[in-house]
Amino acid sequence: MLAPRDPLDALMPLREAMSRLFEESFVTPRFEMVTSRTIPLDVYETDDKKQYMIEASLSGFKPDEIQVTAEDNVIRIHAAKKEQKEQKEKESYIKRERYVSEVERAIALPTHINADKIQASYENGVLTLTAPKLGEAKTKQVPVKVKETAGPH
Repeated sequence: MLAPRDPLDALMPLREAMSRLFEESFVTPRFEMVTSRTIPLDVYETDDKKQYMIEASLSGFKPDEIQVTAEDNVIRIHAAKKEQKEQKEKESYIKRERYVSEVERAIALPTHINADKIQASYENGVLTLTAPKLGEAKTKQVPVKVKETAGPH
């Protein structure tokens, strides 16, 4: 017996993509489209709010094939296969989603980071970045001094 099929099942991936796009547009100031060629990641602040943690899925890449750069509040992750073996299309593929050559992702963080102190580690296909925030801008009150004026001559 065949189970009844919901005609809206085919639209669910589109609905999920639109929901994600709508939700993320309020979080990040820049419009960022996630496609099949980008790197899926999670970004969060540590409990003490002093640094950002970024966890990026890069399975299939070796550590020496991954490059991380940072400038102002933007971190860029680029991964490219160094040895590009000739890929023959197999007739038996039903679906092909794994990255085979090169991926890139830029993350705009809400505040500036200390690029000199970013740390990166790679384990089990996950790149973990620790990005310390730059010191918070502090408000300092500047006293106004009254300049003595010479009295009437």
